[in-house]
Amino acid sequence: MQSLPLNQNTASSKPDHLWETILQEARQEAEAEPALASFINSTILAHSSLEKALSFHLANKLGTPTLSALEIRDIIDEVIHIYQCVGDSARFDLKAIEERDSACDDLMSPFLFFKGFHALQAYRVANCLYKRGRKTLALYFQSQIAAIFGVDIHPAATIGKGILLDHATGIVIGETAVVEDDVSIMQSVTLGGTGKNAGDRHPKVRRGVLLSAGAKVLGNIEIGEGAKVGAGSVVLRPVAPHTTVVGVPSHVVGTTNSEVPAHNMDHRISADS
Repeated sequence: MQSLPLNQNTASSKPDHLWETILQEARQEAEAEPALASFINSTILAHSSLEKALSFHLANKLGTPTLSALEIRDIIDEVIHIYQCVGDSARFDLKAIEERDSACDDLMSPFLFFKGFHALQAYRVANCLYKRGRKTLALYFQSQIAAIFGVDIHPAATIGKGILLDHATGIVIGETAVVEDDVSIMQSVTLGGTGKNAGDRHPKVRRGVLLSAGAKVLGNIEIGEGAKVGAGSVVLRPVAPHTTVVGVPSHVVGTTNSEVPAHNMDHRISADS
């Protein structure tokens, strides 16, 4: 996958329909639920763009007495200014949640409340910092993401867009892992190594894969495009594209019944699943 692109000018004259939708939803909810009006106003309605609102919201979650929310927001704003893809990826991630999560029927809710989304966007900032040589600061972000959201993603990992981290608690993604676009990952999934070896040692998860709850994928192995890994499985060998594997250790039970299991979100297992 390509490195995140540099872009010194993230301003755009194009209409941002996704942000306009979030603003509309926020106005309606602030009126319907006065107890949350101040929170919704300060987190969404007071901001001119998704990027500005995102930096404010993440900073308030990640701030500490020794590194304040204001300082963290300045760091996030700097990253977003340089890397336009951070905001672009956030939009794809929000749409992925809206389209795939049966508990979500709007865009405002995941932006405000879904820790999988928050963890993923904070990782994207840490990843940019890591690429720019600010590794200690990136690792600080990783530590805060793990402590606050219960998600441990190494800032050097490579993660595409349109990603759903559903529920998210207990997800671990190692340093040399690759997760391509349009992947859905459930809670307690691990993309880890198999020992103390250094170097390229983590899984490569291709486009459209569904990793069900508790799946452990270990080692520098490939999970092929459109594959599905059943809940609780331990995967130690490569998985062919559009194949379903289950078990400990995992074994093939059939082909997937969808071209893109990550979109279908069908976790049931059968001989032709």
